Order: sequence, then C-alpha cells, then structure tokens
Amino acid sequence: MIDRTDGKARRAAPLIDAFGRRISYLRLSVTDRCDLRCAYCMSERPAFLPKSDILTLEELEAVARAFIARGVRKIRLTGGEPLARRNVMSLIEGLSQYLLDGALDELTLTTNGTQLEKYAGALADAGVRRLNVSLDTLDRAKFAAIARRDALDRVLAGIDAAQAAGLKIKINTVALKDRNLDEIPALIEWAHQRRMDLTLIEVMPLGEVEEDRQDQFAPLSEVRRSLEARWTLVADDFRTGGPAHYVTVRETGGRIGFITPLTANFCDGCNRVRVTCSGELYMCLGQQRRVDLKSALRDGGEDAVSRALDEAMARKPLGHDFKAANPAAGAVPRFMAATGG
Repeated sequence: MIDRTDGKARRAAPLIDAFGRRISYLRLSVTDRCDLRCAYCMSERPAFLPKSDILTLEELEAVARAFIARGVRKIRLTGGEPLARRNVMSLIEGLSQYLLDGALDELTLTTNGTQLEKYAGALADAGVRRLNVSLDTLDRAKFAAIARRDALDRVLAGIDAAQAAGLKIKINTVALKDRNLDEIPALIEWAHQRRMDLTLIEVMPLGEVEEDRQDQFAPLSEVRRSLEARWTLVADDFRTGGPAHYVTVRETGGRIGFITPLTANFCDGCNRVRVTCSGELYMCLGQQRRVDLKSALRDGGEDAVSRALDEAMARKPLGHDFKAANPAAGAVPRFMAATGG
C-alpha cells in the first residue's frame, strides 16, 4: 500500500492486465441514486440499492487509496449523480490530499449538473479542476422528455456557477435517434461559444429500459458525416485519459469528442476500471465479470483489496461485445447508473 513514513508516497506494483495494459484510471461510483430518470440510462421507476449495501464514504476512500497505491493517477467520481450523495464533499476533500502530495494527478466528476450550483465553489476549493456535465438538449421540453424531469434551468445554472468558480467544463451529449440529432450542431456552437468542449456518445445497451435500444441508437459515423458537411473537422491528438477521440472545428476553434462503443471499438487501449457504490469492481463496462471489493475490504482491509485487484487484472477481458448492427446484442442487465457512468 502507500507508505508515508518519510512524508512521500511509495507505491506498490502497478496494475497491469493480462494484455499488458496499465490501469491508471478509476471511475468510482459513490451512489446509484439520481434525481433524473434519463430514458437511455435507467427505468422510470428504478430499484435503488438499500443503504446497507452501499460503501460508506470512509470505505470509498479506502478503496480509492488502494488503487492509488497500485498506480492509479486519475479518479473520476460518478453515480448515479455523485453530488446527490449526502456529505460527498467529505470524500472529495479526503481524496484531494492525494492531489496535494502528488500521488494523484487528477480528481474529477461526471455530473448531471442539477446540484452543481450548490457545490461548484467547494469543488474548486478541493482541487477539482474540470468536470463532465451530461446535457443532451438545450430545449426545455425535450430535456423534460429525455430526463423525465423538468430540470434544464438548474443544469444551466450549475454550468454557470462552475465556470464562475474557474472549473473547466466538458459537455457529454448522448446522440439519440429522433430525439436530439437535429440539435447537435446548435449544442456544439453553444458549448464552443462558452469555451467548453463537447463529446458525443453512442447510446450503450446497459439495463432494460422502457424503450427499444434500436429506437434510441444513432451511429456517430453518420453524425460525424453530417458535421463534416457543415464544418471543417481537423484531427486532434488531445486526450483526457478516457475513450474519446477528438477533432477541432476550424470554424469555432472548439473540440468535439466521439465515444463510439458500438461503431468503433476502443477497447485495445483501455486504461480504466469501474467500481460501483456497492464495491463491485467491473473490469469492463460491457461485461459482467466483477470482483467483490466490499467483502475484501470488510474482511481483510486494504491489503485484501490489493490482492483482489491482482485477481481483477487476471480477469479483465480484452473488450466488450456491443454491436452496432444490433444495439441490444451484447447488452448487460445492470443499468449505467448502477455501474458508474
């Protein structure tokens, strides 16, 4: 584990999977609860986990500490909606100490923005420098239909507050057939005018939602072609450590990212794993293989967690089985909100 006897962090062996990929990025879910009900993410009446199944904030920090000791340099807190977790700032402030001593390069969050107006200043004070904000439309009626909640005003107020606090914002937009494709250019222009990059994401077949995945799926290859007819897209080698590939729009000066789990598999260079709020480590978003870190932590402490991470590395698959030809193929039963974004 991390030894601080001399005031500096000494690391244990790095996490390297069976394919030689070094794991340096942890997506850590702090809750499965969310104040929105996005139609592509969860059912309208989700069954949330009982409190007894959820890791405490102290346990979440212990899990994060075990990963940091094994070479993880970036942690993204996710949900559900991470800012909906009671007292979540105590976890964020605890993890910020690893930024100060250099054991961690970045601590960031993915949020729906509804709680951001309340927390933006505290996040900046804790050393968070950038956020991903999920936003699929700027139309209030469309937002209410997609998210099943009328909350667009709160999201936009949260983005305003975050930028005022000095946080860099990237917008995440899920491309949804017959829902928001016509609005994507306007969303990009709005984001770029506010000095925000925007990443487009293909809908992922996680969990049984009320709608047919085929009715939601829009291939980003087609979306990109429509954007290329409008603007000059220049290849950009910018990377954030995630799966997006970026272009710069010459006419706006801003970036567009593309995350394409169905039409262009990006698994070969995977550097990340996900831990749910109940302590299940998923080595791949699109696979069901998992390792129980909660039991390891509660039965054997952080040393047992570190041993469980070795098991996870041996079991991490090469990639997922999502298929563009049939968006339901390769689907997994757990919801995105339960996995951690």
